[in-house]
Amino acid sequence: MPRVIGVDIPNNKRLEIALTYVFGVGRPTAQRVCDELSLDRGMKAGDLTEEQATTIANHLQRNYAVEGSLRRAISGNISRLRDIGCYRGQRHRRGLPVRGQRTRTNARTRKGPKKTVAGKKSVKGMK
Repeated sequence: MPRVIGVDIPNNKRLEIALTYVFGVGRPTAQRVCDELSLDRGMKAGDLTEEQATTIANHLQRNYAVEGSLRRAISGNISRLRDIGCYRGQRHRRGLPVRGQRTRTNARTRKGPKKTVAGKKSVKGMK
């Protein structure tokens, strides 16, 4: 498996698909990189030479925010929102949906597993 920016990309996939295994590289970016470096999009990633792999890695690091630098930028942005105490920062701090979704139902990804709270006793139970 060739390594690009510390990520093993799969041998048996086309180059434009294999490059999407790098954090911050999607299909359009992968296609643009292949075109800029005049590499065949359809070639298998296992057929890359060591020189081509280093060329791709250097190009990605020079022209795009990928892997570690992108992760740092994202976490920095979130911590900035938390520090200034804005609404979005408070939602991040509490682990709730940030972009206006409802929380009465359907927020399980952000809120985690259901925590059951004991409800009111019914009238039948009081008799």
